[in-house]
Amino acid sequence: MRETTPAAMPPCFEKWCKRFDPDFKTQAQKKGFRHYLGGLLGESQRKNITQMANDSVGVVYNRLHHFITESPWEEKRINERRLKVVDSCHQTRVGRGFALLLDDTGHRKSGNFTAGVGRQYIGEIGKLDNGIVAVTTHLYDGKKKFASGCRNLSASQFLTLRQERSLFQKETRNRLRIN
Repeated sequence: MRETTPAAMPPCFEKWCKRFDPDFKTQAQKKGFRHYLGGLLGESQRKNITQMANDSVGVVYNRLHHFITESPWEEKRINERRLKVVDSCHQTRVGRGFALLLDDTGHRKSGNFTAGVGRQYIGEIGKLDNGIVAVTTHLYDGKKKFASGCRNLSASQFLTLRQERSLFQKETRNRLRIN
């Protein structure tokens, strides 16, 4: 069993987390954020709440579940702060002449109990099937790359089947050069 705890994280972990403290109102939210982020950065292959709680010392499943599903924090605001933090540091700031990388990742799913599952193009298998698709954007300047956004797409969000195929067929990675 792999175990993570805030004390086992590198010293920069707490410094990084403190930059997000103004976005959380209570101490419990701040602690929940640290446990959630620690779980996402942990070694486990599966990044679900049960696995994160089981793999982390001092993390209670119910508290982590409440933080993720019920606690009043805004994903968009946290992501905006993350982008500002990355841009404010010269080690992580992306330089001029960067490339915007778009990546769609599709996974087959059976049934329809998972949100966003539907019949759509799955680049991994190269055809239409029942599944879920996430599109991520990354910035790359020739030296460093970081994720700038992520969005799950449901089948209903694609405009038409023809447009879907023209956008995602065969290549799962597309590059757009920005100058």
